[in-house]
Amino acid sequence: MLLFSTILNIKKSLTKDAFIKLVIEWNQGSPHSNNIIPDMVWKGERNIRYGTDDLWLAIEEYRNQNIIAIRYEKKETDGAIWDTDYVMNFNSMQMAVRLDRSYTEEALESDPKFSTPHFITLLIERGYVQDDSDLPVLRNPIEITDENIQLITDVINGKAKYYLPVVYISKTYYDEDPVNVRLLAGRLKGVAHVLVLKSNVYNSRVRELCNGNNEYYGAIGIYYPTKAIGHRRYLYRSAYGYDSFLLEKVIRAVIQYSNSQMIDTLFTWQGVNNALLRDRLISQREERLAAEQAQKAAEEEATKILDSLDEEERRIRKQAFDDARNEANNLLDGFDEDMQKLQRQVEELTRANEQLQFENQGLKAKLDSRDSVPVLFMGDEFEFYPGEIKDLLLAMLTEALKSTQPKSRRADIARDIIRNNDYKKLSVAKAEELKRLLKNYDGMSGRTRQALSDLGFVITEEGKHYKVTYYGDGRYQTTYSKTPSDGRTGKNSALQTINIVF
Repeated sequence: MLLFSTILNIKKSLTKDAFIKLVIEWNQGSPHSNNIIPDMVWKGERNIRYGTDDLWLAIEEYRNQNIIAIRYEKKETDGAIWDTDYVMNFNSMQMAVRLDRSYTEEALESDPKFSTPHFITLLIERGYVQDDSDLPVLRNPIEITDENIQLITDVINGKAKYYLPVVYISKTYYDEDPVNVRLLAGRLKGVAHVLVLKSNVYNSRVRELCNGNNEYYGAIGIYYPTKAIGHRRYLYRSAYGYDSFLLEKVIRAVIQYSNSQMIDTLFTWQGVNNALLRDRLISQREERLAAEQAQKAAEEEATKILDSLDEEERRIRKQAFDDARNEANNLLDGFDEDMQKLQRQVEELTRANEQLQFENQGLKAKLDSRDSVPVLFMGDEFEFYPGEIKDLLLAMLTEALKSTQPKSRRADIARDIIRNNDYKKLSVAKAEELKRLLKNYDGMSGRTRQALSDLGFVITEEGKHYKVTYYGDGRYQTTYSKTPSDGRTGKNSALQTINIVF
């Protein structure tokens, strides 16, 4: 699951060596000793990996596009896998910073909170991040006074556009900050500008310049670069604990926007590795074609030579030519094996890229279609696929409606919500597909395994059964027999699975 994503414009003073050294410094200077990869000594290598299977850092250079991609991965004892990616394009001088969390099959539930990578702080402190027009990219808030009041009024009036969102924080009635502004700015470093009114003394001037459209008395406004989203306003309430709630709400809204932005695959670790593999595959094919042409030319030349020899010499030369042909064929077979391996790796990375794109599309769809007054707020469960939670809720409402008195307030509200929320019946379609797959189940064929995988199931062997886990989440598991005893086994397995996940 993508937790954090941003793209920063970088100054040309950041060289390739400086970039790699800074990432290594970030890791080696971690205050958490269990995050540090021991004995990591960089000697100028461009393609190298350090660490173990559970804790590693890898560097890949894609020379064709002047890109260096670095991934740091840590596998926790509870099964959570944290991936932090830094991808720097030295042609465009842009850097993607991404944080992702996934799970092994044995993973337990964990705290979903995270911190934006400290690496962005290092970039800011070393002066490598380009200004966003007339706003510097900082980890601290910018105070608004009479001297720079035009900064926020131009944003509110739509005259100024920045590639990062602007978060504007007004003072409360008692001239206090509604949230911890330094904490907010620190957690939004690299994804938003935080502008804070220094005092309510300046509020009347802001209000005058913005025709009363500004936030005031503790309200917080988020001004997005995208017109489709535009502006969000969060009102302040004087209640115990509301400041922390408001802080998290603003952070979540900005991070969700940042994560929903579609980016070129060459700004991702998988995309860079996929491009490298594709180039290698093309190179292998070209080498194989050249080898085949050379072999053909050699055989034609050999035929001419054999025709000019006597019988004994022809026999000796023919044996030598046959040995050479066999050796050449073995080399070509080796080419084929290498190409097949590269092709499989390309296909696996392509699927990974597509999954990331679907996740971003889902986030963007949520932002584009949100209602200003939602019926329900999202909890802590994340979606396995775009629209899953909404679809399951509508499915449950539809099912409950069958046993609800038709002419009642409950029925009218349920029908109204179902009718106005574009119920696509995604889970119903998945359930029907599972029934079809397992209707005549007589064992786990390759085709069945692939079809189940496409539906989101992870399949492992466990004794006389297959363990089937929905999206690798250990809470949703069932077992399928390796050797079904009768014709109803598949139908029963499908029903059991549907009750758990659909």
